Amino acid sequence: MREVEVVGVRVEMPSNQPIVLLRELMGERYLPIWIGAVEATAIAFAQQGVVPPRPLTHDLLRDILEATGNEVSEIRITEMRDNVFYAQLVLASGVEVSARPSDSIALALRTGSRIVCSEELLDDAGIVVPDEQEDEVERFREFLDHVSPEDFDEGQK
Repeated sequence: MREVEVVGVRVEMPSNQPIVLLRELMGERYLPIWIGAVEATAIAFAQQGVVPPRPLTHDLLRDILEATGNEVSEIRITEMRDNVFYAQLVLASGVEVSARPSDSIALALRTGSRIVCSEELLDDAGIVVPDEQEDEVERFREFLDHVSPEDFDEGQK
């Protein structure tokens, strides 16, 4: 397993489909995962430190885990089958729960949990960004600095 960090979320054009982009910490591969608009908003909220007046689903899950004395040890993004990504929430007790990567990432950002990805998945679905494309990655980071969660509302065109 390789540790990854969340670079951010963006909307892929022309499909208007949100993606979350992960980058391995000790390497040069990136992993794009297509996600839903709700999950994109949840990830963007967490990255921007937005605290809603009432808990959203991922906040509620974090609060339930804390209230019951559980904690998330790590998030494992394990595989892709038929173009669907799979993940596991690993609790400190050793219990593993199957989950979507988007929900897992949103929870990890709220709990400060480590996110890891299988080496095989990075080999199969990861992309290497050559040095000449670093400008593109920098523009992506700039985009992330200015995007707001509202940009992922499904009702907007």
